[in-house]
Order: sequence, then C-alpha cells, then structure tokens
Amino acid sequence: MSIADDVVARIDRQALVDFALELANIDSTVTHEAAVARHLYQWMWREGFQPRKVGLLADRYNLMGRLPGSGGGYSLLFNSHMDTHVPREQDWVHTDVTIDEYHKAWIEGDLLCGEGIVNDKGPMACFLLAAKAIKESGHRLRGDLILTCVVAESSHEPVDGEPGEMIETKDLGARFLATHGGIADYALIAEGTGFGLVWVEPGEYWYKVTLRSSEPPFYTPYLPERTTPAKSPNMIVASAAVIDALEHWAADYQRRKVFRSAGGTVVPKAQIGGIRSGDPSRPILAPQLCALYLDVRAVPGQDPLTLRDEIQAVVDRTGVSGTVELYSFRRGYEAKNIERLVDSVRRSHIATFGAEPKPANTEASSLWRDINIYNEMGIPALTYGPRAAAHAYKRALSIESLYQAACVYARTALELCHQAKA
Repeated sequence: MSIADDVVARIDRQALVDFALELANIDSTVTHEAAVARHLYQWMWREGFQPRKVGLLADRYNLMGRLPGSGGGYSLLFNSHMDTHVPREQDWVHTDVTIDEYHKAWIEGDLLCGEGIVNDKGPMACFLLAAKAIKESGHRLRGDLILTCVVAESSHEPVDGEPGEMIETKDLGARFLATHGGIADYALIAEGTGFGLVWVEPGEYWYKVTLRSSEPPFYTPYLPERTTPAKSPNMIVASAAVIDALEHWAADYQRRKVFRSAGGTVVPKAQIGGIRSGDPSRPILAPQLCALYLDVRAVPGQDPLTLRDEIQAVVDRTGVSGTVELYSFRRGYEAKNIERLVDSVRRSHIATFGAEPKPANTEASSLWRDINIYNEMGIPALTYGPRAAAHAYKRALSIESLYQAACVYARTALELCHQAKA
C-alpha cells in the first residue's frame, strides 16, 4: 500500500460526518465566532497541532495549527472561514433569519444540510481530518502543513457614521492572520468550487451614490404636480430613475468585462444592495437625500477610480443630482507561480475520482474570497472544494463529496509537502 493510500484509509467517513455536524451546529454567524474558535482551538491542542490564536479582538480571533515538516520541503496552508453570513437578529435582507438552515446542521438522506456545512465548516472539517490522518500515519512531511480557521470572511464594512461605531471588517480575518505569521509557500482555500480548480477571483468594490435635491423637503399637501421620477423633489422617487439606469449599466458591464483565464472565468456582476432615505416614523416630508449602495465585482487589474467615474456618468445622464464615492476597495487577483500547487491538486483529484477535474462554473470564480488575500501577498493560492449543484437554493453538501474532498486534501498535502524546496 502506498503512503497516500494508507493515509486515505485512515479518513473515517462517519468521523468526518460527526465532526462537520459538530462544528456547524456551533452557530458562528459573523461577529459571533468565539464559541467555534474555542472549540477548534481545543481540538487542535488535543490532536497535537500546536495551535495559536492570532487576532486583534479578544472574542474574534483566527486559529493557526501546524504539523511541522522535517525540513527542506514546500509548505502548504489550508484555509477556511468560521463565520457564517446570516445574522441572528432580523434584518432588512432576509424574510426570516431564524430558520434552521442558517444556524443549524443535520443529516437528510445522503446530504449534510445547513449554511454552516456549506459555507464553510464542512470543507474545514475535511482538511482538518485529512491532516489528522497524515499525523496518525506517522509519515513525516518535508514541508510544514499549516491549518488555518479565520473570522470575518463575510464581514460587514464601515460606511456611514463615526469611526469606531462599527468595529467590523474583513481585515480581521485572513489578512490579519497572514500579516502576523500565517503564511506558507502555497495556500489552498477550502471552499465550494464543484471540485474545479479556481485561481482567479474578482475584486469587490463598494460605492455609495448620494442623491441630493435642491428643492424643499415638501410636506405632503404641498407637493408640486408630478412629472417624471427623475424630476421629483423626493429623492426616494428620483432614485427610481437612477436605479433603472444603474440596472441597465450593470447588465452591459458584466457582458463587456468578462475575464477568461486558465484559472477560471470571472463574470463581474453588480447590484444595488442597500438604500437609505427618509424617516419611516415621519413619512410626511419629501426626503432631500437618498443613498444607494452598490457592490460591483471587478476583474483583476481594474481601476476603481475609472469605474467610479463610469458610474458617475450613468447617474449624471439621468438628470438627478448625485455623487459617487468608493467606500470599500478589495482588488481581485489571478495567482502567479501557481503551477506546482495546481499539478498537485489535479493529480490528487485524479487519484480520488479517476478522472480529470472539470472546470468550475463561473459563479465559483466570480466570488470574492480569501484566496485574494494570499495572491495579493504573492503566496500562490487556489480554491477547491465540494459544492452543491443547487447551491443558491439548497444549502447542503453530500456526505460523499465531503469524504472525497478530505481524500484530495490529504493527497495534495502529501504530494506537495514531500517535494524538496528549490
């Protein structure tokens, strides 16, 4: 039996199922990662992975475990995020934030269900048990194997209000970990790609469009006669014209900015994800202000200021007075010098599935994920993991796909970390 086969034989399906459910049933909606972080720290300690807590805040820290190599080999870092994105308190995005799918996990036939399983504690369980199998096999890697679990991947960002009112940002997660010692020669981000290899992802540029009226905030009985939305003194009404223009722009933008590469195809979509205006406790006045908040995905190398000016031109053409400002900027990247890791994952996939990996769908390469942090820092990184075909509608992964992911992660670590570093 080969070393790889011996290690894979030590990955127990039921233990993987139990561990994934254990992690996913510790609710860790973003800003509430402390409980699962403590649980994972204790697990890493018991398993001998020399864990470290690396973070800025006492209740929101990242974890880094290590399986030391004998020396002279390439190191590999696995990464998944502990946070899930749906809040515990009702918001204006979801119809019901309390449903089990967002905060619990369970078995349903051959599926493990729940947001925490899919995004992203299922893949996390896979690489942790893959590392455990390597350690228990007694086989010594040449290079270090680094195991990281991070916060804030799906974090909010400050926008309006005074500094300090919102102590939340993606910078608390993988970026903070990487700039405080959490690096390796290569990084594999364990997230859903449908087992395709992705090493390009877009940037995430957030813009605020502020619409302003020069008319008075008319009391309802004194409203002037209506003409068109764009000419309304009520900026909520005027925003309808701007929203329509931005929707048409977004449809054209994603068609003309498609980015194709060996590492995946980026279709950079955009949408209006927030609006603020008026006073619902006193809806008797025509608001003079309305703010729209845009999430725009951008291909690697795209200039955020030129894009801002393009959006400004769209607003100007409506005739509504408004300004556009960039309030969050995270660039997208295509990995460089990634070939060694790609080859290792590809061979490990073939050994597990008996066939070449299929290209990932465009959604998997059109997201912003922590892969961009490592590629920005010059650490070649790719994303690879299981993903349900009905990802947006059924938050579940098959038990078989999780087991297959664990096998590929184990084989990849064995192959890459065994290679002598030039």
